[in-house]
Amino acid sequence: MPSKTFQVPNIGCDGCVRTIQNELSGLAGVTRVEGVVTTQTITVEWDAPTNWEQIVKTLTAIDYPPAEA
Repeated sequence: MPSKTFQVPNIGCDGCVRTIQNELSGLAGVTRVEGVVTTQTITVEWDAPTNWEQIVKTLTAIDYPPAEA
């Protein structure tokens, strides 16, 4: 199962993390989404049919693009 931890510079509060968790959890195949406000990091685990490109596309659409894509 692929997983990735990455920075999201737009994270400023727990509400930001919850928004990201809600949106990414809605993708088929995403099994875990965790975020840390103080480090502005998100960890995602996923299986098919989701892929990294879909995760980046979703985050960009909700104005939380990852620092590395």
